[in-house]
Amino acid sequence: MQKTILITGSTDGIGLETAKLLTSDGHDVLLHGRNPEKLEKVEKTLLELKGGGRAEIYVADLSLMANVEALAKAVTQKHSTLDVLINNAGVYSAPDPVTQDGLDVRFAVNAIAPYLLTQRLLPLLGTSGRVINLSSAAQSTVQPEALYGRVKLSDGAAYAQSKLALTMWSRSLALSLKDRGPTIVAVNPGSMLGSKMVKQAFGVTGSDLRIGAEILTRAALTDEFKTASGKYFDNDSGQFASPHPDALDPRKCQEIVRLIETILA
Repeated sequence: MQKTILITGSTDGIGLETAKLLTSDGHDVLLHGRNPEKLEKVEKTLLELKGGGRAEIYVADLSLMANVEALAKAVTQKHSTLDVLINNAGVYSAPDPVTQDGLDVRFAVNAIAPYLLTQRLLPLLGTSGRVINLSSAAQSTVQPEALYGRVKLSDGAAYAQSKLALTMWSRSLALSLKDRGPTIVAVNPGSMLGSKMVKQAFGVTGSDLRIGAEILTRAALTDEFKTASGKYFDNDSGQFASPHPDALDPRKCQEIVRLIETILA
């Protein structure tokens, strides 16, 4: 059955490869990026693929929460339902890590923006939709002051903390919604895949991006993930696994959600 799927950060890397797979399979893909020209090129590329899936483009800077709100509004104005939201956009490093909102850009894009976008799109996702959050094998205990943007961290530390924050709110929201909301799953798509982020951060070519795209496609479409809400899938081991211990502590997860809500307020 044809599905409508929003993929953030879909102008390159795993997001783009996932968009190609889904479009080729006949699904309609809502593309997101910061650069209108890149988005238009990707849209043209996808429309040339055989498979029949359509593409739409949405421009937004996810480091700015007002842009996240505008993105959700734009999608809601065009669509009454959304089958899958893939929160793929991510940042590892930036010349200036502080956003206009005063947040650390790694936390803003990797954890806070996906939370806000998910919350705003819950009505469209209903109880049959899915939210796939791009986690990572790199996860470390979240410093509340860093989440607020009050502590300067190295790229690696900020990235690992932001990915754990994402994994924690994924589990907390899934458990709180239960059968009243969509399936919410955090997925490590695979370590050191050949994305622009990996090449810039580590100076290596990395592994085939299709490894990540294929697991995201599975998570979005297959029955394997239908009843996996609140779980974490580790594609390095090829199975559902335990994330960082903090993500299994309900109290700590609820505290991360409270902190994000406070920031957004």
